[in-house]
Amino acid sequence: MGYAQLVIGPAGSGKSTYCSSLYRHCETMQRSIHIVNLDPAAENFDYPVAMDIRELINLDDVMEELGLGPNGGLMYCMEHLEDNLDDWLTEELDNFLDDDYLVFDCPGQIELFSHVPVLRNFVEHLKRKNFNVCGVYLLDSQFMTDVTKFISGCMASLSAMIQLELPHVNILSKMDLVTNKKDVEDFLNPEPQFLLSELNQRMAPQFAELNKALIELVDGFSMVSFVPLDLRKERSIQYVLAQIDNCIQYGEDAEVKIKDFDPEDDD
Repeated sequence: MGYAQLVIGPAGSGKSTYCSSLYRHCETMQRSIHIVNLDPAAENFDYPVAMDIRELINLDDVMEELGLGPNGGLMYCMEHLEDNLDDWLTEELDNFLDDDYLVFDCPGQIELFSHVPVLRNFVEHLKRKNFNVCGVYLLDSQFMTDVTKFISGCMASLSAMIQLELPHVNILSKMDLVTNKKDVEDFLNPEPQFLLSELNQRMAPQFAELNKALIELVDGFSMVSFVPLDLRKERSIQYVLAQIDNCIQYGEDAEVKIKDFDPEDDD
């Protein structure tokens, strides 16, 4: 059985930085992981690329040959990937061992994980290849400065959870750049009444019922929570990785290794 993280989130949320930091952390821990680039527009990498969508299709070529813009070109590239799941992707996956751990660094176009079926079909293909997959949704912690942005982030994360139907870990990235961590910590385990009160103060009265429904959705199902990630701290990276490993049951079927000791001589 293989293991995989699908790293998603809005553009600029720190997905590639997360992947490179995770690779360095695992390298230090003498743990093997493989980073896969799924962004056909990517150019520079701070990690070794084990598999690269640009070997299948490149955004610059698509824009030049088809006259598409950046967003339309990227959607074309991802749909081309979807058409080649049984060919190119299967051949690439055959290069890895059955118990390898892959981390897929995805593009930041939100429609890919909110309503377009490309990534969902990609995930289903991984499952057919006997991979346990976890969705890792990154949101910039500097985005979480008030309740309206918090609710917006929750809705985007919830949309991805419903679309992909995966075990999900939501990460607040770039915590090292937050000047006042108290502002962010207020939203890690918020009280529903606090959220509703703040939301009603910031929005017009006619939105009161909508605000109430949104807060009940976030609180009632207890589906959306965020784990803060500070890449300066190895302990923070280790905690996030442990949460993800638990979701995909990594290591649970590993054989227990018993070391043989020579009996001591009785003197």
